[in-house]
Order: sequence, then structure tokens, then C-alpha cells
Amino acid sequence: MLGFSGSPMVIFRVCRSLYAQVIVAILLGIVAGCLWPAVAVELKPFGDGFIKLIKMLIGPVIFCTIVSGLAGMRDLKKMGRVGGKALLYFEVVSTGALLAGFGLAHWLQPGRGLNIDPATLDRGAIAAYVGQAAEHGPGVAGFFLDLIPATVSAAFVQGNILQILLLAILSGVVLARLGERGAPVLRLLESGTALLFGLVRLITRLAPLGAFGAMAFTVGKYGSRALLPMLELVGVFYLTAILFVSVVLGLIARAAGCNIFRLLWYLRDELFIVLGTSSSEAALPQLMQKLEGLGCSRSVTGLVVPFGYSFNLDGTNIYMTMAVLFIAQATNTDLTLGQQLLLLGATMLTSKGASGVTGAGFVTLAATLAIVPTLPVSGMVLILGIDRFMSECRALTNLVGNAVATVVIARWERELDRGRLRAKLAGN
Repeated sequence: MLGFSGSPMVIFRVCRSLYAQVIVAILLGIVAGCLWPAVAVELKPFGDGFIKLIKMLIGPVIFCTIVSGLAGMRDLKKMGRVGGKALLYFEVVSTGALLAGFGLAHWLQPGRGLNIDPATLDRGAIAAYVGQAAEHGPGVAGFFLDLIPATVSAAFVQGNILQILLLAILSGVVLARLGERGAPVLRLLESGTALLFGLVRLITRLAPLGAFGAMAFTVGKYGSRALLPMLELVGVFYLTAILFVSVVLGLIARAAGCNIFRLLWYLRDELFIVLGTSSSEAALPQLMQKLEGLGCSRSVTGLVVPFGYSFNLDGTNIYMTMAVLFIAQATNTDLTLGQQLLLLGATMLTSKGASGVTGAGFVTLAATLAIVPTLPVSGMVLILGIDRFMSECRALTNLVGNAVATVVIARWERELDRGRLRAKLAGN
């Protein structure tokens, strides 16, 4: 009787949980996309609207969190140490992601046997992405141009994370040096941060509606017609991402005293929001809150997570190397060892250099293809239809990668409450 009487309460709690609501919304979106594709395509504004609501808060959240965290350090050496460790970690793990995509694409060869003539492909379909990549400018030059805002307000207006990071770090350094004179400003920022996270919690309740609209649009517009012919590439990409998260990130997390699968369960709300919206930015504010609740200090979380969204894009790195090799295999384009190494080096730069560009995954792919003249840029048409199906996996991998990075850096800095970490991951 006790078990029976408790069951309705358990079901009620599950139904009230955000992740369960998002799962139901995603399934309903798939059904709507399959049964009424024309109507489903018109639901796109629901997904776009939710992402825009979250994005309008990302800049202020990052700025307030980083500035208050750095000002609270009162130790500029520590600030530089944390940033240096984070960048070192990002470079090592991102390189591992590139090599994982590179290796499995060579081994499984998803594009082999398609024998596509590049001359028959419609370049007009990807002209806009190629134009964005050319305008942005790949590599180091593009990165530094993207780093410096035209005005202080321009960084927030455009939502450029790199530029907001620069402004936040400079402001945090100045506020830390002001000492007691900066205390009123620090209290104001902390109050502003509380207000912003309150808005995030309110907007997050709309996540099921956003996930429903985004998934219905994706299935309604592209459906099986676009997915089935390239199913092998999608499968190889998902397999690579799953192996990277469970093995590579799993071992890294274990070394930091964290079980990767329990961490995934702890972040289930954020993961389902990302799955439904295909945007890791949609869960950025909530991720920072969850990691603080996990025992990572605010100063480390406030610095590592925003940095990671620009420099630690594991899913995007896997996608780019795999997509480049898929296009080469599908069009029977032979790449020398030197060209392949050049592509690996280029992706390390282009993934950072286009972090502030809308649709960065596809834009950076265009920039990377341009590095090797023998690779047909028109080959991007082959994955244009399935890019949306791959973007969910890209975003999920990016989010998990940044969560693990924050735990690792917090442990490295001895600013991880290991007791709270164990309790939270155990479900207490």
C-alpha cells in the first residue's frame, strides 16, 4: 500500500520536472514534423524565440559573473593562473577531439563510394556561408579582429562572447585593484547577477515550448529525405561524440573525482534543453548555476565556462574534421599527409576565430575548406541538409566538455567542494 500510494507522487514529481517536459515536447515535435510537415515548419519561431530570450541574457550574465568572480579573487596572479590553466586544458582536449574525428573518419570512411562530381553540386545553396567565412577571415587575424569591439555597447548588442569576455576581464582586474573603493560596485554586480539568474529560471520554464517548435521544424523541413542518404555520416559522427564523451572525458572526469555518467544525469535538464533547441548557448546560464551548486567556486566557474564556449568546442572540432574528410571521400579528392596536417592546424584556429559568428559550425567549415584549394567548397552542399541533425550532437558535446573542464580546473585550483560534489552526484 505504501509503494502504491507513493507512486502517484513520484509520477507527479517526474511530470513537473523540466527534463521530462522537454522529452515529451521533443517527441511531440517529431510526431508533428512527420505527420504535418507544412504546419511544423511554421513552428520555427517558437524555437527561435526561446533561444533569443536566453541569448538576450547571456552577455549580462557572463559580464556580471566574471567581473564579480575576478573582483572577489583580489589576487591578479590567481586570475592569470586560472586563465592559463583553462587555456592549456582547452588546447589539449580540443586537439584530442580533432584527432578523434580525424581518426574515426579515416577508419570508417563514411563518404567512400558516393563518387560525387563536384561540378554537379549547386554552390548557390552554400554561398551565404562561404561569404560569411570570407568576411570574417579565418585564423589568427580573424580571431583578433573578433576580440576587440568597436564600442563597449557593441559587444552586448551583437552578443559576441569573446568581446564580452575581454570587457569583463578588464573590468574585473580594475575592480580587484580598487579594493574597498570598488566594494559598492561589486555588491551592485552581485545583486544584478541574482536578478539575471532569476530571469533565467523564469525563461527556462518555456524550454518545452522552444524544444517542441525547434524539433518540429527540423523534422518537418528536412525529414528522412535529407537524413537517410547521409545516415552513415550522421551515425559515425554520433558514435565518435559518444565515445569521446564516455571514454576521453570520462577518464578526465574520473581523475578529477567525478563520474561522467552521474554528471550527465545531474545536468539532464540542460542537456535536454540543448537537444531540443540545438544550441548550447540556450543552457549556458543554467550550466553555470548547476556547476556552482556542484561545488565549483564562483570565480572558477565564471571564468572557465564563458572561456570554454569560445575555446573549448569539442563537438564542433569533431564535426569539422569529420565533415572535411567526408567531403574529400565523397568527391574522391586525394589529400596528402601534409594537406591533412594543414587542415588539422587550420581547424584549431578557425574554430576559435568564428566563435562569434551565427551558425559558426557551418561557417568555420567553409573557412577550413578554403585552406586546401583542391577540396571543393561546393561539397558543403552534401551535408547542408543533415547539418541540423548533427548540430544537436555538436552542442551536447560542447556543453559536456565545458562542464568537465570546469570541474577539472576547480579541482586543480583546490576550489572544488568534493563533499558537495559527491552528495550532488549521488542525488542528495
